Amino acid sequence: MENYQEPQVLKESIYVGGEALKKAPEIVGVPTGIEGLDDLFFTIKQIDGKLKQVPLGGIPKYSVFNITGVSDTGKSLMVEQFAVYRARQGDKVAFITVETPANFVAASLKYRAMAMGYDFSEFEDNIILIDAASHWKLRENIPDLLATLAYAIKEYKIDYTIIDSVTGLFENKEMMARSIVRRIFNFLKKWYQTALLVSQKRSGHEDLSAEAAGGYAVGHIVDGTMVLAKELIMSQYAARIYKAQLGELVRFFRIDGCRMSGHDTKTHFMEITETGLVRIKEPIGGKR
Repeated sequence: MENYQEPQVLKESIYVGGEALKKAPEIVGVPTGIEGLDDLFFTIKQIDGKLKQVPLGGIPKYSVFNITGVSDTGKSLMVEQFAVYRARQGDKVAFITVETPANFVAASLKYRAMAMGYDFSEFEDNIILIDAASHWKLRENIPDLLATLAYAIKEYKIDYTIIDSVTGLFENKEMMARSIVRRIFNFLKKWYQTALLVSQKRSGHEDLSAEAAGGYAVGHIVDGTMVLAKELIMSQYAARIYKAQLGELVRFFRIDGCRMSGHDTKTHFMEITETGLVRIKEPIGGKR
């Protein structure tokens, strides 16, 4: 019993409701630059004595979202589109690249900007790339990664953070996935970041579920999850249901929960255009 320590009371962790509420930020929408997405979030306000649903016009500010799906579902395209749009608005965006070296990601961001009709040179320095793909210490040592991100946030006045992909930070050590994701989530909350975390889903998991590598490590900790999926139409039944042709690839999008605001719960058709832009379309069952 030599190692026994008397339990400690952490009084600083206790808040009365009113005190905590004073520190709570106002929930407002952050436009994403992704067609069809901003209309899917809302809040409830009291207007003329009645509760009414009011569109947010974007994802909730200061939210941390998980974007998950199997390969080739548009996850990286979506976060690149978001990064380019926010940077063009004059915001500073940290883009932590875990899978691909920073110079290749920069080239992809430039192409995404061109597809969106923007001149990337006008705002390219508003995106601050942190290259964890080329620097193994950032991938393998979360304290080093977060210290580097904290420095960038302070140095460049960053309000938005993207990690592509967070799954690469617990590759081959999925037993640690929950603790790694929670540490990142708490850090992003402390620094008031609006963040998108890409996570890779195993192909064996149900396409439209939020389960990703590491089990439910990401989805159970973050503020919300966006699920991307695809299906190759191989039967007449599926062709009728999705109003598609045999052999056509159909893409889907769904918001799987959001703690910070209301959200659309339907599964929507999704499109990746010829120029590589993501569009969220009508719900399944609507007109195509």
